[in-house]
Amino acid sequence: MSHPLIDLASDVQAALASRVPVVALESTIITHGMPYPQNVETARDVEAVVQQNGAVPATIAVIDGRIRVGLPDDVLDWLGTATDILKLSRADLPYAVAARRHGSTTVAATMICAHLAGIRVFATGGIGGVHRGVEATLDISADLDELARTPVAVVCAGAKAILDLPRTLEYLETRGVPVVSYGTDRFPAFWSRDSGLPSPLRLDTPEAIAELLRTKEELGLGGGVLVANPVPPADEIPAAEIAGLIETALAQAAAAGVTSKAVTPFLLSRILALTGGRSLATNIALVRNNAALAARLAVTLQVSTRQPSDHAAA
Repeated sequence: MSHPLIDLASDVQAALASRVPVVALESTIITHGMPYPQNVETARDVEAVVQQNGAVPATIAVIDGRIRVGLPDDVLDWLGTATDILKLSRADLPYAVAARRHGSTTVAATMICAHLAGIRVFATGGIGGVHRGVEATLDISADLDELARTPVAVVCAGAKAILDLPRTLEYLETRGVPVVSYGTDRFPAFWSRDSGLPSPLRLDTPEAIAELLRTKEELGLGGGVLVANPVPPADEIPAAEIAGLIETALAQAAAAGVTSKAVTPFLLSRILALTGGRSLATNIALVRNNAALAARLAVTLQVSTRQPSDHAAA
């Protein structure tokens, strides 16, 4: 799909033109989610996982005001250490493009750019959500409204455990976003397989998820679908173990006066320190796991077609 503000990498352009499955990947995990060099190593590794599972990876960022869909190695390297990179969501994306700035894309901005490019599936680590203490701050991630608005399937390990997860699920239900946990009745919480909350929906195969996506489109229902894919058992940090560390990090953020977009990167960095690096290893494992499932879903969506008679009246 051609767009005047988007530059497609040659392999992504060829894949879209040939109806080869493509998986979108965000860039905020590189610039704000992990330390160097693990951020760049993980970005390359996740792209390789997508390829190994039959799809073409398309990491998205804004460079000099151009939306780049698919990034070469030298740009990934540069993003890993650059310090003048904006963290872009829906509100900032047009500014970065108009002002010819550099920016990494959050879940919301990646969804927008993926949809403009014609990409239907996106893999990330964990979505944003309703922050704890929302009564005082009204801090709710733009990711949630984007899921209600933009028709892209987002494969993640649930919402980040630093958030108010019950309210996040309530908000998604209010906005009409299907929340599907993959192979489990429990809603995962990023580092942990079980948040303590039941999953609104459960599906057990990429084929079943693809059928949901097609049916949602046929019903004329806008917006995306959240696919919550729990971290592999060997890599998780159980919720009971990490809960106290999250509370410590939240107290440190409050004491430091951290607000708005700086909250999540601050908390992730503090939890990295408090876990002695274990949270980073878990983060890398869950992103790889999500990329594999997203690629399988993209392949299933691309190769399976519904015949008009499937739902025809007898």
